[in-house]
Amino acid sequence: MAAEILRTKWMAMTASIWIQCTLGGSYTFGIYSAILKSSQSYDQSTLDTVSVFKDIGGNVGVLSGLVYTAATFNRRRPDGRGGRGGPWVVILIGAVLSFTGYFLIWASVTGLIRKPPVPVMCLFMFIAAQSLTFLNTANVVSSLENFADYGGTAVGIMKGFVGLSGAMLIQLYETICPGDPESFVLLLAIVPSLLSVLVMPLVRIYETSTVDEKKHLDGLSTLSIIIAAYLMVIIIVKGILGLPSWANTVTLVVLLILLASPLLIAIRARRDNIEKPCYSPLVDNLEATTSGESLVVVEDKSLNLVQAMRNLDFWLLFLVMVCGMGSGISTINNIRQIGESLRYSNVEINALLSLWNIWNFIGRFGAGYVSDALLHKKGWPRPLLMATTLGAMTIGHLIIASGFEGNLYPGSIMVGICYGSQWSLMPTITSELFGVKHMGTIYNTISIASPMGSYIFSVRLIGYIYDKTIIGEGNTCYGPHCFRLSFVIIAWLSSGFLSRVCWCSGQISFINRSSRRGCIVDKRLMTCELFRYIMLYSAICVCIYILLFKFVINC
Repeated sequence: MAAEILRTKWMAMTASIWIQCTLGGSYTFGIYSAILKSSQSYDQSTLDTVSVFKDIGGNVGVLSGLVYTAATFNRRRPDGRGGRGGPWVVILIGAVLSFTGYFLIWASVTGLIRKPPVPVMCLFMFIAAQSLTFLNTANVVSSLENFADYGGTAVGIMKGFVGLSGAMLIQLYETICPGDPESFVLLLAIVPSLLSVLVMPLVRIYETSTVDEKKHLDGLSTLSIIIAAYLMVIIIVKGILGLPSWANTVTLVVLLILLASPLLIAIRARRDNIEKPCYSPLVDNLEATTSGESLVVVEDKSLNLVQAMRNLDFWLLFLVMVCGMGSGISTINNIRQIGESLRYSNVEINALLSLWNIWNFIGRFGAGYVSDALLHKKGWPRPLLMATTLGAMTIGHLIIASGFEGNLYPGSIMVGICYGSQWSLMPTITSELFGVKHMGTIYNTISIASPMGSYIFSVRLIGYIYDKTIIGEGNTCYGPHCFRLSFVIIAWLSSGFLSRVCWCSGQISFINRSSRRGCIVDKRLMTCELFRYIMLYSAICVCIYILLFKFVINC
């Protein structure tokens, strides 16, 4: 019985969740950055350079996608037994990279090895961060394949736990080695790598579907919400009252118990599925259609990276991610400077930074879950929800630009939730547009949009305008004018959601017309339809740009 439970997609999901909970090393850079700076005699510019390689390593995952495709090629079986290949190969590489990178950083900080040159330290940081792409790719893509009918929910759960992982690792740090960032780096080297190696045999690809998938996925979703709420309460209580060491230990034990709970769901799912027939709601719903209308036939073909890059949809999705992810990460990277310019206290700023993980989780999990619900119940495509979140993100940026009292609270909540939603919607949309076979490679290539957008918005826009603003004011700027222009421009760029609304509306209306005529959907015709809406969007953007330019001049 135990062996049968271990060979289920639910146990694979549980193992992936556990791995995802340890991937927040990059999010905790602030804990050990000070000791890294002092031990290596870095100035702030050098430390920022090392941090850039952390961001590059954590976002450029094309190699991990290629490895995943090679490792899982022709290895998908109904019982999950994938021969010599499988997701475990990618997880093993990620575990080795994680241990190597963080261990070498720890050895450098503690003096175990000679002080490395800056380029070598950048390499250490890149290796450590690159492990995230391997582990994340294996978990996200395998979960999407295992739960194809509810891919949005599965990806949302995976991405949601990554969003919470930073807060979990901070809880581990404050319990095991509080005030000792050197030991925390060693912890980052050991815990993710060891856990990944222990559970990697459980992460497999299963091509079976049961009627109870939705019920048990809802159970995992509820559990993830409980964990997020628990972490939020801990963060708030610590910020207001503080916690003694024994209380930190108790909260960590409770957290570990909550993280063990997916085992119960896996056991229950196995028990419920023993006598259940295989079932796919999307396919069964199509077979049950008796309205007399012809169904839309969509060719099931997976594109490789080169073929996808020749597709207009790839570059549209990439552009959306530059705006959505780039503007979101630029906001959190500058939230401290924005708060200081608006005279927020350190306590308020730290609370905003800590709670960002929670808003990020809500976006990652919520967008995946809601997109599945809209798809199955209303037939609405996921890009429609992506358009909505980009529209809400635009409002969030404008709230930050407004500078009214307390604006960072609603602004950071809206931007954080909408930013997180991009991370769960993008992989699922990628699989639906280009297929699952090469999804890991394509998804990680599109993810490059995040650091690219961060550079454009943070360095070339926010940093440039801020430096121009402080001329004659010293090294620090105070007042809402310091970041107003930057976020008005970011809001305008993020308002590309209008094109996505047009895109979705065009797809829905075209598919409905085709289904009524009994036509087969031709992607070339859909692309032509899309070009018409892009032309409309371009005209709208010109009008918006003129209005915003006049507004900025008047300010």
